[in-house]
Amino acid sequence: MKIIRDISIAQNTILKRVPGGSADLPSHVKGRILEAFGEQLTADEVVKKIIGRVRDRGDTALLEYTQIFDGADLDRLEVPKSEIVAAKETVDSKLLGSLQVAAGKIEEFHRKQREKLPIGKTELGDGVGQIMAPLERVGVYAPGGTASYPSTVLMTVIPAKMAGVDEVILATPPRHDSHIPPLTLAAAEIAGADRVFCMGGAPAIAALAYGTESVPRVDKICGPGNIFVMLAKKQVFGVVDIDGLQGPTETVVLADESANPVSCAADLLAQAEHDEMSSAIMITTSMSLAENVSDEVDRQLVELERSSIASKSLEQHGAIVVTGSMDEAIDLINMYAPEHLCLLVKDADAIVPKIRHTGGIFIGESSPEVLGDYVAGPSHVMPTGGTARFSSPLNVTDFLKITSLVYLSEASFNELGSHAAAIARAEGLSAHARAVERRYR
Repeated sequence: MKIIRDISIAQNTILKRVPGGSADLPSHVKGRILEAFGEQLTADEVVKKIIGRVRDRGDTALLEYTQIFDGADLDRLEVPKSEIVAAKETVDSKLLGSLQVAAGKIEEFHRKQREKLPIGKTELGDGVGQIMAPLERVGVYAPGGTASYPSTVLMTVIPAKMAGVDEVILATPPRHDSHIPPLTLAAAEIAGADRVFCMGGAPAIAALAYGTESVPRVDKICGPGNIFVMLAKKQVFGVVDIDGLQGPTETVVLADESANPVSCAADLLAQAEHDEMSSAIMITTSMSLAENVSDEVDRQLVELERSSIASKSLEQHGAIVVTGSMDEAIDLINMYAPEHLCLLVKDADAIVPKIRHTGGIFIGESSPEVLGDYVAGPSHVMPTGGTARFSSPLNVTDFLKITSLVYLSEASFNELGSHAAAIARAEGLSAHARAVERRYR
């Protein structure tokens, strides 16, 4: 891995944020765009075309795009319940047990979170209050296709179910054999998804937002995906709500001289193997650790099944940044606002209060990010692209909404009415004022 010793260079290169969706697409993706659309389009333009066609042509467009992008020839979009139940029986029992353990931890965390919230009607003063209630129908997206991500199914469906959402719909793309991997379906059954649809990418987001002959329209869309999923969520926002714009995954490992270079390298590679556009960055105060970790990354890289992906990720989006002090390192982290922050330092308790912007903090050798990805409990759907400055990981509150209540007494009306009328007349809204004044008469 490259080592950057100049902080200003790090800020203007590896730690520089670019607008979501503006990063250059890999050459093979550009080739597929040209093949599918007959012209070279930006990612935004591709998504706009897809959304328009799905909105106008419904299932027909969905089935066509599934053939084009996934190589799957489907005769229906929804997976029958019987197929979901049967898939669970085909999964290795030990692996199934691990999924159930993970589901239990995720359910426990989000159930306890909900118990702390004022669900239902709450009085908040003299004649005012609120109703906090779950959303009616939510769509969750789990990446798939050539790979299977049962963990994302658990991490999106379970928080929605714990919030009390009436209907949770899972969308995930098929493999070339026109089927969703049994492991994904097993996770859907364990998590309690109400319906599962065989569709992926921007077409799936469009279908959930607008509805089709087969796919019901939802109130909110949640879950991570590639750049096309992220841009599709951005374009349909306002038609439906979204949880955020999760782009390529990213991690920062903050380490000092006490850190184990083997662990540092392993944590970086665990992130880099996701995708060529993933970001794996280490920030350290120790030059000797930086050099050891760089060497260790090279040693571990050749052992990985996805070494070519991890290698490209590290080459394009990874680096080790050496700072002059821990305070300088913390400033860089708060500026970058990473999705994940791993603390491999001797005094983490003193550092945590200084971290203002990150999706999740993973403290010490016993809490690697990988455990957060699968079994710790909090959802692994976290803010990327610097959005941790203002947004949160997926959680129960994403699936709740608040309705304000106003039920003033006659005495309160008599006390407040004249003030409302005065403000209304100052704004030139005489009908507003008269709606109060007529009640006085």
